[in-house]
Amino acid sequence: MKVHVTDLKHGDCLLTDTFNSVGLHVLPKRTVVQREEITILIRHKIEYVDIEPRTISHAESGNGLSNSLNDNFDHTIQNYESIFLEALAQGSFTQSMVDDTLQPLLETLDAQKDVVSLLLLLERDDIDTYHHSLQVGLLSYYIAAWLGHSKEERYEISRAGYLHDIGKSQVPLSILNKAGVLTPAEEEELKRHTTYGYDIIRGSKMDEKTALVALQHHEFEDGTGYPNQILKNEIHPYTEIVTVANIYMGLTTSRLNQPKQGLVAVLRKVHEMGFGKLNGTVVQALTGHLLPGFVGKNVQLSNGEIGTIVMNNPLDMFKPLVKVDNVFKDLSRERSLSVEEIIL
Repeated sequence: MKVHVTDLKHGDCLLTDTFNSVGLHVLPKRTVVQREEITILIRHKIEYVDIEPRTISHAESGNGLSNSLNDNFDHTIQNYESIFLEALAQGSFTQSMVDDTLQPLLETLDAQKDVVSLLLLLERDDIDTYHHSLQVGLLSYYIAAWLGHSKEERYEISRAGYLHDIGKSQVPLSILNKAGVLTPAEEEELKRHTTYGYDIIRGSKMDEKTALVALQHHEFEDGTGYPNQILKNEIHPYTEIVTVANIYMGLTTSRLNQPKQGLVAVLRKVHEMGFGKLNGTVVQALTGHLLPGFVGKNVQLSNGEIGTIVMNNPLDMFKPLVKVDNVFKDLSRERSLSVEEIIL
């Protein structure tokens, strides 16, 4: 069967060898299609391919998505991939696809008050641009709510977070997927995803605020960010929220030369960045609402012991009272101990 490359699904198998318009062999037959293969086909400007007939699985023949959050997350991530690939192929995307994907998910999250458990649920071992964009969009939604934004504004901010990295669709795969350290030239090209994102969003006839978030989400209040080294008073308020969410979620992800860090350790780093680099009010909203959510959660301490947070310390938010077996440990007094990880 012949399908358009943007309609390919993960697991589709190419029926024939695929060549581009100048006769270059791109992919051999019987290639099992995943995200990278779809991207390769689009970059070679191949529109249609022949695939083996699809088999309908039990899951696909059901009456709709599962009600579980995990299934909703996976569905939203798959749709983001379609948006990303459309931007790659055309330099723009269909706005209605974003709204039709994101709005139903956010409606279900309004009742989800345990944000810490939600963030733990969102953790994956194979985080990519698609997963990360969803994480940032959802956390931005909660931060906006904590700051008192209206429901309409919360949605706009979440959508801007969801699309903040759409410019990476224009960055070569050799850079996005490089396992080693990027060269200075590659670093500069990767940084251009901010301007690419601005152009894609404006070209998709979306609002200026969403485009500015894509452009500015790596800017810092002290002028040390990129691409324009702007200062605090030039950064859009929506960007300030998405930037905090972006940094927080990015630090919880394992990367080259950066092992995965626990939620508490990451929150501590973001808290420190609230004094000069990140908007302090936004950071306080994040820490002030996440830390109470740690009470009752099982944690691993820096000495390897497993315990439960019983009470937060109002004078030192990162030194709570922890119960280990039948012993209470006040980390504000036992200064050598710290909470390393929250355990779901």
